[in-house]
Amino acid sequence: MRAFHEGGVQPAQGRLRANGQAALCVSTQSSTKGQTITSLTLPRFLAASSAKPAFDLSPAMRTVIAFAATTMTLTVFYAVFRGLTGIAPDHPGMRELAIIIHVATVLPAIPLGGFLLLAPKGTPRHKMLGKIWVALMVTTATAAIFIQTSGSFSFIHIFVPMTFWASYRLIATARAGDMKGHKKEILGLYLGALMIPGIVSMALPGRLMNVWLLY
Repeated sequence: MRAFHEGGVQPAQGRLRANGQAALCVSTQSSTKGQTITSLTLPRFLAASSAKPAFDLSPAMRTVIAFAATTMTLTVFYAVFRGLTGIAPDHPGMRELAIIIHVATVLPAIPLGGFLLLAPKGTPRHKMLGKIWVALMVTTATAAIFIQTSGSFSFIHIFVPMTFWASYRLIATARAGDMKGHKKEILGLYLGALMIPGIVSMALPGRLMNVWLLY
């Protein structure tokens, strides 16, 4: 497509075809040596759509995430409500700074992580909330190092290095544009390093969440 007049060659642009397909924009101009330079550019909306899309979850996985996030959020907040209002017995753990930090950071991490997995990906809001969520996960894992039963580590502390490594990989894959790896890391971090320790903490007798939830 070219438009000519007496002075030489003028730019011309492609139009959208009737079937909805986009035509390339072709621009030509004459150089001082009489040569014609032609450049091809994609329309702005088409160039934007050609960017690598963010990952999404299958309907089955979305159902699992929604169920896990909703159930765990309601259960944990119910336990905290019982503990803070005096319905549940007093627990000495609430006098330890590490446990207070651990609980205060893990509480928002549960619903926020579920929201990030279910909400649209790649938006500025998603990126901002994602950074907050990773910070919460790293903080709660760091606080867990100082929570020790009888002065020693327990098997549940295996999730601490897992959280650190998954958080690093989560950031690295996002920066590299590896959406497949990013999806793998965030699912592992949310379901593995957040949900499993949460269930264990509710099931083990004597732990804070167990006492606040069941007694």
